[in-house]
Amino acid sequence: MAKFSFTISGSAIDVLKSETPGTNTDFEVVADRGLNRETQQRVLNATFGDGYEQRVLNGINPKAETFNITLANRDAADINLVAAYLDERAGKNFNFTVTDLAGDTNLKVTCDNYNTVYLREQYHSLQAQFRRVYEP
Repeated sequence: MAKFSFTISGSAIDVLKSETPGTNTDFEVVADRGLNRETQQRVLNATFGDGYEQRVLNGINPKAETFNITLANRDAADINLVAAYLDERAGKNFNFTVTDLAGDTNLKVTCDNYNTVYLREQYHSLQAQFRRVYEP
């Protein structure tokens, strides 16, 4: 079964909630169906006057990927926790697990923006865009 998720560690939750270390367990955040994965290959082109063209991949990691995920109609506390985690990870990478041809693959991503939708007092939704980064 396909998997599109990331995990917030229990220790990170302890820090975000200002609780005693060891209080919380890991929380796996699973994206809703309809996840969008956009891939763009960075290619350098040289076009000549006679219509001849040469192409070469640009860089050692020429594949740029973005993921648009939705967490719809979730408990408000869960959405607030995810939003706090994304705020804490601003400018830093985290692992995002996707299922592809190779099976479950852990990718390093950053979240540059997200939107929170306040549906009801106890239920919210969150839409986020993850950008793949190539870092150790």
